[in-house]
Amino acid sequence: MTDVTTLSRSTDSSQPLVPLLEERWSPRSYDESATMTEAQLDAVLEAARWAPSAMNLQPRRFIAGRRGTETFRKINDNLLGFNAAWAFRASTLVVGVLETVSDGGDERPFAQYDLGQSLAALTVQAHAEGLHVHQMAGIDAQGLRAEFDLPERFLPYTVTAVGTVAHPDQLDDKAAEREVAPRTRIPLDEVVLVKE
Repeated sequence: MTDVTTLSRSTDSSQPLVPLLEERWSPRSYDESATMTEAQLDAVLEAARWAPSAMNLQPRRFIAGRRGTETFRKINDNLLGFNAAWAFRASTLVVGVLETVSDGGDERPFAQYDLGQSLAALTVQAHAEGLHVHQMAGIDAQGLRAEFDLPERFLPYTVTAVGTVAHPDQLDDKAAEREVAPRTRIPLDEVVLVKE
């Protein structure tokens, strides 16, 4: 059995990074006995709220449910495919919702970018709280919209699992193997198209 304390998944970065970014990774194996405090949940949502926003329009909203609540169940019931096999163990599930148009009908063209910024801030704050985050796109957006009676201008876009990392041996073999595999990224010289 893998010792959970050895599951540090630091990067093999070409440059020094701040520890919160160096150590961040996205587990699928969560401790289903661990809970997230009200203060921790408020802190990660507050970090998301204060993330940068194009023209300060802030076209992002969140639905957060801690394990054992009806909100958590509704979110979990709308996860698709492989996500449903592991996310139920997370302490909290957070739906990232796009405000595609304002209440007055104005388009929100940067809503996806803004939501991404806010979830990045949420992720860093969660890691600072000793938690781990895994973001998912495999969701039933229309199912979530119906479950939470959201108006048409609000589009559920992602679900983020937040919790305490656990031994990967509770996952199936393929997922457990991915849990401990080396982290990889495209080399920096391929990512950066122009640099002077």
